[in-house]
Amino acid sequence: MRSAKQTLWKQLFELPDEPALPLQARLRTAVVREILNGRLAEGTVLPSSRDLALLIGLSRNTVTAAYCQLVDENFLVARPRIGIFVAAGARQAVAGEPGSSAPPPSTRDNATPDWKARVLRSLSGRPTLSKPERWAEYPYPFVYGRLDPQLFPMEEFRECCTRSLTRARLDQWASDFETDEVPELIEQIRLRVLPKRGVFALPEEIVVTVGAQQAFHLLAEALVDQRTRLGVEEPGYPHARNCFALREPQLLRVPVDEEGAVIEELPALDYLFVTPSQHSPTTATLSLARRHALLARAQAQGFVIIEDDYEAENLYDGTPMPALKSLDRSGHVIYIGSLSKSLSPALRLGYIVASRQLAAELRLLRHAVLRHPSAFLQNAYALFLSLGHHESHARRVNQAMRERVALAAESLQRHLPEFSFTLPCGGASIWVRAPKGIDGGELAFVARRYGVLIEPGNVFFAKPPTPCPFFRLRLSSIEPARIDAGLRALAQAAGELSGARGSR
Repeated sequence: MRSAKQTLWKQLFELPDEPALPLQARLRTAVVREILNGRLAEGTVLPSSRDLALLIGLSRNTVTAAYCQLVDENFLVARPRIGIFVAAGARQAVAGEPGSSAPPPSTRDNATPDWKARVLRSLSGRPTLSKPERWAEYPYPFVYGRLDPQLFPMEEFRECCTRSLTRARLDQWASDFETDEVPELIEQIRLRVLPKRGVFALPEEIVVTVGAQQAFHLLAEALVDQRTRLGVEEPGYPHARNCFALREPQLLRVPVDEEGAVIEELPALDYLFVTPSQHSPTTATLSLARRHALLARAQAQGFVIIEDDYEAENLYDGTPMPALKSLDRSGHVIYIGSLSKSLSPALRLGYIVASRQLAAELRLLRHAVLRHPSAFLQNAYALFLSLGHHESHARRVNQAMRERVALAAESLQRHLPEFSFTLPCGGASIWVRAPKGIDGGELAFVARRYGVLIEPGNVFFAKPPTPCPFFRLRLSSIEPARIDAGLRALAQAAGELSGARGSR
């Protein structure tokens, strides 16, 4: 029989009747509601994610994600080895500033706009890569996003920025470019960057973007609507999937194995988004045989491939597999590249290679949203490329990441021997599978108490398994000297999780 305490918890966490909201958002709303009305007082200890999931019939992934968001927003606080509590001042944080008597949204003046109803395309509640507030203060950040000051080419980049600011170069970037790019950058992409991937393009076929992220957005706006059949890798790159999902296409999941996307039984498609060089997140490389077979299918079936050449230049040694675009003879590939990923995640420079007609449409879309990416940054980066700094920096980064991956692999085998992984041939990530019964999202939540940040695997899936045993270790943000200690701390978190499971 259900205890009185369990009955009370079930009543407190009754989800609002808003079926349009994702379950995670509805659970978060229920918790905030009870904090606001005072039934969840400051210091109240909440059920574990496992207990609450069983009690209210949700997956542990959903409960864990809701708890994580509420901790990030300072409504809840996680105390190592003790539990989850309502944070001090949480009620005031919900109602407004301390001392505020603002009523809850449902009782405010009807003239107040209902923004939840007005927002037509929301990403709220969709799984994606995210980090907690003040994440850079965690001692062991195995996540993407931090600049390594030891690797950043400070003097070289400063030189290029300084030269761009001279009077002689002012006319090359200071005027409004309308729908155009900085010509010097286009030439460097054409003559120095693309040929390394076997891709040759005319200037009018290259569109500069604010990182690869804007490339996804422009293509989604131009090509995708509710009738579009869009294939996405499963698991796959969540930022791209969510960007395309805003246009509400028919998202069709394409499985991935050790050779990349499985193409033998592709459904009928209009577009297929793939990361063939370094699959995100598994790091698998699409085999050459599959590349040729995929291009043949695209031509025969009439669909277009959107190739995100993710981390293609970040190989440890050897020659990279030819880009799909380099093998394409029928115009069935749209190519996306990034210039700044290995330099700094904050610089935001990418590009699209597409047919002249599509490129012209994309420039008009880009102009309507932000006119053009920073012309100053384009000019400075054109110099950075022309002086050979990009190539030398990429070599240094590749060597550094190769060493970090080796350190992480050794530490994983030492501290987490029951966890499995495949060594990548490039990039800065290791895709890890936990032993049976351990959920990657729950491990990520517990690991925070030990100062460890990892990227839970469920966010990479459109429909994650339950439990989802995967997680990604990203090595670009953590110092090499901290890797072993970080994975030792992760092992402690896994031990706590296993112990808690075994005691039930």
